[in-house]
Amino acid sequence: MLKLTSLSLILTLVSPYPNGGAAGSSASDDVELARRAAGDLGKRSEASAPDAFTELYHRYLPGIYRYHLARTGHVQEAEDLTAQTFLTALESIGSFRGQGSFSSWLFGIASHKLVDHYRRSRNELPLEEAENLHSPAPLPEEATLQRLDLARVAQVLRLISPERAEALVLCLFGGLSLAEAARSVGKSESAVKMLVHRGLCDLQERLAVHPEVI
Repeated sequence: MLKLTSLSLILTLVSPYPNGGAAGSSASDDVELARRAAGDLGKRSEASAPDAFTELYHRYLPGIYRYHLARTGHVQEAEDLTAQTFLTALESIGSFRGQGSFSSWLFGIASHKLVDHYRRSRNELPLEEAENLHSPAPLPEEATLQRLDLARVAQVLRLISPERAEALVLCLFGGLSLAEAARSVGKSESAVKMLVHRGLCDLQERLAVHPEVI
């Protein structure tokens, strides 16, 4: 029987990309790339300048993927939702006017994709069942633990306040700043900061209820 603390689990999910998928980018730079991407849609047959949307994709892929992974607990679902998020973003890039940050606009799409996903599936598992998930193929012990733990985090996130869960995932897993997350959920930075703090306390408390993974 192995133990994995809630803190180590959270660090496992967050540490590969501590600064989010858009590290080093600026809001104005994102807006310019988005405008170029909208223009690129009409001339994709030309092999001229690099596709601006590709640059945005690489900047935000880690954060969007971790956002979906934290909410679903399943790699395949997270990959599918990530692909859907960027496909919709590409198709509707012309609707982004630059009035807000690109990151908030993109994570708004990700949030809607997640809601649609659960509206269609309606197959959420209780926390107790999530702990008993097994891979169809044999996996090393550490990989198996990580799979189970991701499922547990996703399940626990559904048990806490939706507002706290969303703020927590946007900032901690999605890599958004407090300001970006605030714009995404339509709240003040101080309100989001409080939601993240309380959400993290809720997450740690609920994970501590069942600290052991068999």
